[in-house]
Amino acid sequence: MGFVSEAIEPDPGSFDPAAMTQGLPSLPTGFVWRGRHLVVATVSRTWRSTKDDRGEAYLDRLWFAFTTSDGAEAVVYFDKHAKRRGERWRLYTIEET
Repeated sequence: MGFVSEAIEPDPGSFDPAAMTQGLPSLPTGFVWRGRHLVVATVSRTWRSTKDDRGEAYLDRLWFAFTTSDGAEAVVYFDKHAKRRGERWRLYTIEET
């Protein structure tokens, strides 16, 4: 499928509380996208992107690349500055095997 860029719902209660104590979200164990349950099997990469505002760099997005339990390769991000609170998690890309 490739590029998606759609809001996704994280599984409730599937966050790592230790990461959240640092003020950052952890990658949930799964998401729901278009009625499909995407279960995180293996995380291959994490990274951050920033945005500049008046000479200062601010954390903008936290990115996660992972393999789902059914073998798809997905990239999601948490948008720290999303206008709607319910749309902070987004599925960026997904490639079926």
